[in-house]
Amino acid sequence: MRATFMYGAGDVRVETVPDPVIQQPTDAIVRTVRSCICGSDLHPFHSAPASEVGRPVGHELIAVVEEVGAAVTTVRPGDFVVVPFAYQDNSCVFCREGMQTACIHGGFYGTAEVGGLQAELARIPLADGSLVRVPDLDPASADGGLLASLLTLSDVYLTGHHAAFMGRVEPGKTVTVIGDGAVGLSAVLASRQLGAERIILMGRHRVRTDLGVEFGATDVVAERGGEGITRVLDLTDGEGSHVVLEAVGHLPAYEQAYGVVRPGGIISRVGVPQYEEAPIGFGSLFGKNARLAGGPAPVRAYLEAAIPQVLSGAIEPGRVFDRTVALDDVPTGYAEMDARTALKVMVTV
Repeated sequence: MRATFMYGAGDVRVETVPDPVIQQPTDAIVRTVRSCICGSDLHPFHSAPASEVGRPVGHELIAVVEEVGAAVTTVRPGDFVVVPFAYQDNSCVFCREGMQTACIHGGFYGTAEVGGLQAELARIPLADGSLVRVPDLDPASADGGLLASLLTLSDVYLTGHHAAFMGRVEPGKTVTVIGDGAVGLSAVLASRQLGAERIILMGRHRVRTDLGVEFGATDVVAERGGEGITRVLDLTDGEGSHVVLEAVGHLPAYEQAYGVVRPGGIISRVGVPQYEEAPIGFGSLFGKNARLAGGPAPVRAYLEAAIPQVLSGAIEPGRVFDRTVALDDVPTGYAEMDARTALKVMVTV
């Protein structure tokens, strides 16, 4: 099969490798219907050290089950499934508490042992806990827009939903979303679904923020830093936002977040932090009695509720995809996302 590997910063290659095989009775082998490139994939694309051994990449996938191990009971060959970006047993104490990304027996794709999901085939550990079947849908004849929206449930839309959920977005609340990438736009859509009264989107790329308005943003703030903070405070009569959803992961975005959060408010971060230390003292969180939430989204916790929303057309989060490439052209997809000429790239095989 063909699969994608990263050999260092800017060095992405698609290579032919042996097909994955069942290693544990709890495994499944799936065949890709759609995969994609994530904004978090760009972090190693910028900074990974050069290596003679490629690291498999990719963690977002919808697929058809090809083969299952002897212990797998919830899916069978031929099932069309959403593959969450982390694998989990969905039965340990943390999974039962809705924190599947902390599963005692789980883990993440993109290792030599498990492989990546930007590939023709993939081995899914703990298949009973990791795969969620999409009922009564044949991907071979399904609408492309519907497949795109189902693909977002593997990560990007439900990461935005997780930000809103952890931020306790609800009717009557003012929400500020920092970042106009695919996760930020998903957070806008999720906040609208949860009933936010006002949604301020901080972003400066007009095509993206226009989509954000269609998703439910009531205001757009293009300014950054201190100017952006001042603008949000002006829009909220100096009070700030009840909830701030930070979808970037860089320190300036976090600084904007605590600058615009309302006293007693919540900052929910889902942008993978690219820093180790951040202010939490009197001038940032403590003085405002502000709370900090968020983290890797336990996508598995939200999937059963989200799939019917997509199938019914209640939400169309797949609109964040603005570029589609074949698997062999994945390196071009990385370059286009890095250059911001593409918002989010979908991969077909």
